[in-house]
Amino acid sequence: MPRPVSDPTPLITLAAERGYSFADVYPIGLLFCGIAIFAAVAALSHQHERAFSASIIYLGLGLVAAVAIEVLDLRWIDPIGDAELVEHLGELAVIIALFGTGLKLDRPFTRLAWAGVGRLLIVAMPLTIAAVAAFGHWVIGLPLGAALILGAVLAPTDPVLAGDVGVGPPGDEREQEPNFSITGEAGLNDGLAFPFLFAGLFMLDPGGSGWIGEWLLADVVYALAAALAIGAGIGFGAGALAVRLRNRNLLAARFDAWLAIPTVLVIYGATEVAGAYGFIAAFVGGLAFRRYEHSHDLNVSVHVGSMVTIAGLEVPGVSGWLLVPAPLLLIRPLSVSVALIGSAIPARERLFVAWFGVRGIGSIYYAAVAASAAQLSAGDAQLIAWIAIGAVIVSIAAHGVTASPLSRRLLPPEDAKPGSASSKVA
Repeated sequence: MPRPVSDPTPLITLAAERGYSFADVYPIGLLFCGIAIFAAVAALSHQHERAFSASIIYLGLGLVAAVAIEVLDLRWIDPIGDAELVEHLGELAVIIALFGTGLKLDRPFTRLAWAGVGRLLIVAMPLTIAAVAAFGHWVIGLPLGAALILGAVLAPTDPVLAGDVGVGPPGDEREQEPNFSITGEAGLNDGLAFPFLFAGLFMLDPGGSGWIGEWLLADVVYALAAALAIGAGIGFGAGALAVRLRNRNLLAARFDAWLAIPTVLVIYGATEVAGAYGFIAAFVGGLAFRRYEHSHDLNVSVHVGSMVTIAGLEVPGVSGWLLVPAPLLLIRPLSVSVALIGSAIPARERLFVAWFGVRGIGSIYYAAVAASAAQLSAGDAQLIAWIAIGAVIVSIAAHGVTASPLSRRLLPPEDAKPGSASSKVA
């Protein structure tokens, strides 16, 4: 129906208005996105030439965005109110990062080759969860179930940030044990935090301990076994199919890098439909795909910063903020030191592994999952989410600044690693 002539409201708001008009949100957003992409390209182009990790640049841009959002009084993503959105965004970022991490690793599947990773997962990770849970319960005052959830939220190490100090791209692996252990740990502990998260949620439900048997069978044994089987099967099959299609000129080489995206989506979707852990399947799928296909290099950098608000930073309180540096300075070093007792890794390299327990988008994802659960109170969900955000910010800053200096000080030089020319001459 035509608009009446007397209606003064224009059909289209023109760009030209009377007088000067500044600070329109849409062009500001485009401007910021352009600057962010420029910064990302520059950072990735000089990944190994800086004294700090590129993640600090992304974090800084996120914090700048947070300030701009506050100044312009815009509604932005709330980690609790928009928990489902945060969960799905984080989920997508993590599964792509995990698959990319799996593509990077090219060691044989032997007990000796993966011993360092196993120690970090079987010993250090449960100790970390237990220590954080104890702090959350006895110091912060969280219910025991919520404290265990907090431990699960802070336990995963980030595969993208670990890659900044871990192995290089496919075909350029740094065979030093600390680098491999940190990267392998980050690839698996994102998924291994799930059973602890579910245990915390079960503990918050009234009804005693009747859930333990079902939890062990469904959430530990079945979910882990199914994730490993589905990830390995689809990943290996997709890699084999890619090679055969390329050999028959049915797959253009210029689309190689895109093949990883549908592969990881199929792996994750199939695993979640089966009621298993898609994060573990995504990483294992990358490892299996790597067995057949060696030309893919896929990784995504997703970092926290733009969700930060002044009000949110006040939520944890003094005791909550005390927990932010604790995993970095105390809990991680002690748990890794215990895990590596008796290992062949030299003392200096153990310090490297103990320090680089980098936190990232995985913790934000788990906090969002917990916030969406009915068992967790709104206040505890807020507390857990903002402690997680604080821990990620501090981790990005601390580990980003120290990555290059400590790599030079604590790890043997590149020309001394096994298989290098100088080491063969020596």
